[in-house]
Amino acid sequence: MHRISLSVTFAATLLVLALQAVPARAQATRTWVSGVGDDANPCSRTAPCKTFAGAISKTAPSGEIDCLDPGGFGAVTITKSITIDCGGTFGSVLAAGTNGINVNGAGITVNLRNLSINGVGSGLIGINFISGASLNIDNVNVTRFNSGSAIGILFAPNTDNSLLQVNNSYITANGIAPSTGGGIVAQPAVGGGELSLSSATAGSPPIPMA
Repeated sequence: MHRISLSVTFAATLLVLALQAVPARAQATRTWVSGVGDDANPCSRTAPCKTFAGAISKTAPSGEIDCLDPGGFGAVTITKSITIDCGGTFGSVLAAGTNGINVNGAGITVNLRNLSINGVGSGLIGINFISGASLNIDNVNVTRFNSGSAIGILFAPNTDNSLLQVNNSYITANGIAPSTGGGIVAQPAVGGGELSLSSATAGSPPIPMA
C-alpha cells in the first residue's frame, strides 16, 4: 500500500510539471479584423477577429492589426506598442458615449493609420493619449466628439518626453461651442512633450500646449 501511494504521488507531480511546461498560445506579429469576423477566432487572415479589442490581445508587442474589409471595429484601449492600419479598405471606430481609442502604456509606440473615428455626436474623446513614448497618427479622420470632454485628440501624457505626430489627417466638427473641448488639445506633463502637425486639419480650434 505504501508503494502504491508513492507511485500515485510521483505520477501526480509529473502531471503538474508537464502542465506547467505547456506554453501559452503565442501571439502573432500580424493579426486581422473583418466585418464578418469573430473574436473567438485566432485573428489570422483566414480566421479574422471582429474588433480591434479582440485582436489586440492576440497581437504581439510591436505587432500590427490590419483590416481585411470595410467595417466598424469598435473602441479599444492600447497598452503596448502596436500599429493599427486599415489602408486599402475602410476601417472605422464608432464611439457613441465613450472614447474611441485610449493609449496608456509606459514607453510604448503606437501607430494609427487609415482610420475613421466617429463620436456620432455623443462621443467624449476620439484619441486619448494618457501615457507612452509616442503616438503617430497618419491619414486618420476624427469627427463629431461633441459630448463630455468633447475633444478630437487629447494629448495629455502623465510623463514628460512624449511625442505626438499628426500627418495627413482631418480633425473636424469636435468640441462644444463656444469653448468646450476642441480639435487637438495638448496638455503635456511638467518637463514638456512634443507636438508635430503635418498637413493636418483641425476643424475645431486647437488649444495650445500649456
